Amino acid sequence: MVKVSVCIPTYNRSHYLQYAVNSVLNQTYTDYELIICDDASPDDTATVVSQYQDSRIRYIQHPQNIGRSKNMRSGFSSATGEYFIKFDDDDAIAPEFLAKTVEILDTQKEADFVCTDHWIINADSVREESATRENSAKWGKDKLEPGIIPNLIEETFIKQSLQVGSSLFRRQCLAEIDYMRPQADGCEDFDLLVRLAIAGYKGYFLPELLMEYRFHGGQTSLKQDIHFLSAKTFCIDSYHFTEPKLEKLRLKKLAITQQGLGIRLIEKGEPTKGRELLQKSSQTLGKSSRFYFGIVLSYLPASLRKILLDTVRNLKQKDYSEQVRNKE
Repeated sequence: MVKVSVCIPTYNRSHYLQYAVNSVLNQTYTDYELIICDDASPDDTATVVSQYQDSRIRYIQHPQNIGRSKNMRSGFSSATGEYFIKFDDDDAIAPEFLAKTVEILDTQKEADFVCTDHWIINADSVREESATRENSAKWGKDKLEPGIIPNLIEETFIKQSLQVGSSLFRRQCLAEIDYMRPQADGCEDFDLLVRLAIAGYKGYFLPELLMEYRFHGGQTSLKQDIHFLSAKTFCIDSYHFTEPKLEKLRLKKLAITQQGLGIRLIEKGEPTKGRELLQKSSQTLGKSSRFYFGIVLSYLPASLRKILLDTVRNLKQKDYSEQVRNKE
């Protein structure tokens, strides 16, 4: 049995997959298996994988599309390692990632997983130093101390400062909490970390840039946003906290997510569903300017709706993630 199972779920990204796979094969630590689970990609993914002649690589090719979470679960179910990491097919891990994270789990027995900081890279696989610093600051990684994370619920549910793709887990703890719930498809990484925290597992933070997270245009679309927000609504609605302040925050986060989903559904052309979600969220958030914006938007014809949304978005200052994506 190998020490580490590395899983790369993939779908229709053969042009990025090779970079991800090579990052694993270039590890200084070698006691691992690499599981590539392919969700019935229509591109040349199978051809790309077939070029690798390495006995550590296992390729799971699904005959039909089964969805992100189920595809990830197929890789997890096939894993044999004591430790497990999953990262996306457009990302990568630094050559020393496994060596450094394995050492921590080997020596820090109370830690159930170890999370590192990560680089932001663009579509051409170039590391963006400014965006990396902004990203670390935005999610609070620049303030996290090395070692066992003192309040894992705060870091996962409130700050969302940790990332699954830059984390090595003890595989057993993932099996115990039901790895990647299919109902959370699209928001499964957030859900996994929060449920680990709720269940009382311990995380360790290593403040080194040992993973590469890619920003590119293919990550954003109206359909993807609706899918993500729908899944996040399910996730937040499924959590319940005994601490009153935390439960109040959960309800607020749920309402904010419902509000965002409502506006995106209105943009899609489903004004009735969108208004229902806006009204529901207003019971917690009140009737803010964002609420009235969404309501007005829902009664406009599609052409005017698009003009208004485009105008608002053009006026909004572009953050570091959009700046990186716009370099394509």
